[in-house]
Amino acid sequence: MRPTKVTGYYGRPVLKAPVWKSAIPLYFFTGGVAGASSTLAFAAGLRGNRRLARSAMLASVAGVAASGPLLVIDLGKPSRFLNMLRVAKPTSPMSVGSWVLTAFAPASMAAAASDVTGRLPRLGRVAAGAGAVLGPVVATYTAVLVANTAIPAWHDAHRELPFLFVGSAAASAAGIAMIATPVADAGPARRLAMMGAALELGAFRAMESRLDEAVAGPYMHGRAGRLAKAAEACSATGAVLAVTAGRRRRRAAVTAGALLCAGSLLTRFSVFRAGIESAADPAATIDPQRRRVDGRGTVGA
Repeated sequence: MRPTKVTGYYGRPVLKAPVWKSAIPLYFFTGGVAGASSTLAFAAGLRGNRRLARSAMLASVAGVAASGPLLVIDLGKPSRFLNMLRVAKPTSPMSVGSWVLTAFAPASMAAAASDVTGRLPRLGRVAAGAGAVLGPVVATYTAVLVANTAIPAWHDAHRELPFLFVGSAAASAAGIAMIATPVADAGPARRLAMMGAALELGAFRAMESRLDEAVAGPYMHGRAGRLAKAAEACSATGAVLAVTAGRRRRRAAVTAGALLCAGSLLTRFSVFRAGIESAADPAATIDPQRRRVDGRGTVGA
């Protein structure tokens, strides 16, 4: 039975709120764009779609270029990122992510430089392949990172968050590719947009239905809930527009791409804000624990 009011531990918060700045959800977004765009570029290159491959490759480089400064803004100074590379801990999502990002950035930039200049094509292909392999990890490791915390809205959603982030990353990468690529060459991007948006929306719905009521609350109500609803509207509208009018009209394709990017960005801010609100709500921590304890007691009896 749910208590009427949970105030925490003697009036004190049960958990400390995340100390991350707003640069972090932006970093989640740009990292997702970089990772998914790298994979899209490699796949398009294998099919001989040079225009789409170059657009996605340049989007990947732009995402990487933005991710570094955003991460440094949150850390305070670049040396703190370098300190994370002093050791490699496979059990730490932050350590793994730091090393993957360190390997991914030069691979993405080398592939783009080779494609634009036409020099060292063999090295460029190897770099593009490495970026394509590392891209999904770059796009999703941040989901594992937040789920590895004690924040209920993140930790309890560990099953769905990686799918939510990879779907969101795919939708945003496809959106940027649709904006930067002629309609005739953007067919794979449109299909990726539909798949990414469907995965993103499906993961959100699965997360809301599976989580405990007190834990899922921030995703459905308050500021985070409003951001989530806006994200769903943008992603769904962008995906539908991409595979209908976006197949024929350039303006519709650009609008669809912008909506997909907006939906992805709002999704990251929604997840970020839900974590902050969840940490501030003692019921999100205490109520699920009490229900689990009561459930074990019932089974034992």
